[in-house]
This record gives sequence, C-alpha cells and structure tokens, in this order.
Amino acid sequence: MRESPRDEEVDPGVAERDLVVITGMSGAGRSEAIHTFEDLGYFCIDNLPPAFITRLVELSDLPESRIRRVAVVCDVRGRSFFAELSAALDELDKTGTPYRVLYLEADDKTLIKRFMETRRRHPLAEAGSIAEGIATEREILRAIRERADHIVDTSNLLPQELRAVIRKAFASRSQHDTLNVTVSSFGFKYGIPVDADLVMDVRFLPNPFYVTRLRSKTGLERPVRTFVLDRPETKAFLEKWFDLLDLLMPDYVAEGKTHLHIALGCTGGMHRSVVLAERTAEHMRSHGYAVNVAHRDIGKDKGAR
Repeated sequence: MRESPRDEEVDPGVAERDLVVITGMSGAGRSEAIHTFEDLGYFCIDNLPPAFITRLVELSDLPESRIRRVAVVCDVRGRSFFAELSAALDELDKTGTPYRVLYLEADDKTLIKRFMETRRRHPLAEAGSIAEGIATEREILRAIRERADHIVDTSNLLPQELRAVIRKAFASRSQHDTLNVTVSSFGFKYGIPVDADLVMDVRFLPNPFYVTRLRSKTGLERPVRTFVLDRPETKAFLEKWFDLLDLLMPDYVAEGKTHLHIALGCTGGMHRSVVLAERTAEHMRSHGYAVNVAHRDIGKDKGAR
C-alpha cells in the first residue's frame, strides 16, 4: 500500500503535500469535483495528459515553488494520452510520491440522462450511441478504477452533496478554515457594498457623530468604541446578532460556500458600523473562522461638521 499524504511528517511552516488524480466516467461530475478542489485551495489542472504528472510533481518540489497541493483531471478526453495514466501512477509509486486517485462514476441511465439534458456529445460516441460510448469508457477505465483510493457513485448525488463528500475526504484543514469571512463597515450614504452576502443596518443605535468630542474620531478609537458598546441597545443587539450568525454559519459551511462577506452599515461608515464590524470579527474569530476586516468609508466623513 502506498503512503498516504496524511501520514507524512509535515513542517508546520509548510503546507502539506498532496496530489490528487481525478478520473472516472464522463458525466459523473469531474467538473464539479475540480471546482471543489479549487475552493479547497488546490492548484488544479483539467484534462492533463498523464505523462505530465511526474513533471508537475518535480516543479512543485522546487525550493521556490509554493505549490504543495495539486489536483489534476485525467480522463478519456485525452484519447491516446490517457493510456499513459497507469504508467504515470507506476512512476509515482516507484519514486515514493504520495498521491490519491478519486474515481467518479454513475449508472448508465443517469449518465445517458445527463448527456441528453446537456446536449453534450460523449467523447467516445463519435459514430455510435451514447450508451455505446459509456460501455467503451467503462472498459477503458476498468484498470484505473481498481487503483482508486476513493470511488464515488454520483448517480443520486446533488452537486452540493458531491462537494460535501469531496470536502470530507480531502480537506486538510478544518471546515471553518475552508470558509473565508470578510466583515466590513460602510456608510449607507455611499451605497451598499454590491458583493455583500449579509447586510446589517445599525443606524438604529445612537450616533456618536452628534457628540462633539467624538465627531472627528472613528470607531477604531477607544472613546467611540466605549460609547457604542456600553449602550444597552447595543448589548441587546449583539446578543441577537451573534445568535443569528451562530445559526447561519454552519449551514454556509455545509453548503460549500468558500467566501462570505458580512457588511454592517451606519450613516457615514465612520463610527457605529466600524465598532460593530470589529466586534463581529472578534466573535467570528473566537469560533475558529478566518476573518478579514475592511472599513470602506471610515475616512470620508472625518472632520465633517
């Protein structure tokens, strides 16, 4: 049995090495699979001639290379090149290079239905029927299927279910780490961020702008932060707001979302929204999420009268 990437001793300062070869039946979900690996942070190549796999490994091993996790799709679209896949895997075994093979399949009825619905031509059915192309492909893939580490039948899987299966088998990081969160503040007077997934209006809270000593300060400064966070209205809001986030976040992760933008807005984007964006980011980090914070409009109203 070849060594699994999971069994290697990994320098904590270097991403663990992982090579995944994705193959299987046409129409079984290879495109969905490669997109999932992209979301997991893999360097991905679709329809790679197998002969180039060893060269790709050599390049990823160069000292200056930052590519440690690679996923490649090799399938019958490569025609005569695909016949070299077994030899390429043999070479990886010979050099002790860890890798895993993900094989995707589905029953004939499902594959035929998918080709009919998408009006795509089966790559091996140039002169025959889809069913004949599928039968030929199964025979060609028989030896590779026997070498697979993971065989996934997608006949009854929705795309999001296939993504979940792949994440469970191949994600080297925690589920939280696969979702990158941006928490931002903004001013409604300058428009709502067009890429926001969740928008929270905090203009119902008392505005530090109308306190002379706080007007020119921002939500990053202690006096404004204290003014906003010490209000009973704010404390009540944060309790409910965090409850909502704690309810939603696991479902975003389960759906395979890889980036979430949470935007909090006040009038000018300088005081209340800044304070609460920072506090929201603190809460998210305490639950293990990778968080970036941005304050889009923080300086636009500075010094306004």
